[in-house]
Amino acid sequence: MDWNHYRFRSPWRLPVPPAAVFAVLERPEDYPRWWPQVRSVIRLDDATGVLTIRSALPYAMTFTAHERRRDPAAGILEIAMSGDIEGWARWTVTAAGPGTLAVYEQEVDVRKPLLRRLAVPARPLFRANHRLMMRAGRRGLLLRLRAV
Repeated sequence: MDWNHYRFRSPWRLPVPPAAVFAVLERPEDYPRWWPQVRSVIRLDDATGVLTIRSALPYAMTFTAHERRRDPAAGILEIAMSGDIEGWARWTVTAAGPGTLAVYEQEVDVRKPLLRRLAVPARPLFRANHRLMMRAGRRGLLLRLRAV
């Protein structure tokens, strides 16, 4: 097992139409306004940006995100990631009853040296840290969608 490899899947049920959810998710430069753990997003061009994230544990991760797919008709936003984490992340936004199901999937390898050294003993903490970040992101997105 590669202790520095992670796969995450977070489904979010949201009581608003998919187009409204997609419209917010496709603007990563606004994430710091509603997702507290996304500390900064610096756009480099229309398809690339540098993000810094930090959740409950006392470390930040910085990575470059490059858009691989933006398909409003299919409800898919996908990026390639490089830096402290390398891999990909994808939002899939679909109708679910009267609202939306937004599924966040991520498959990454941790490259940050300190986190690699702590991979075995701290893996459960790293996974819990990610869950906390995702929970806060869902709450923030709900508030953002109600304000729009």
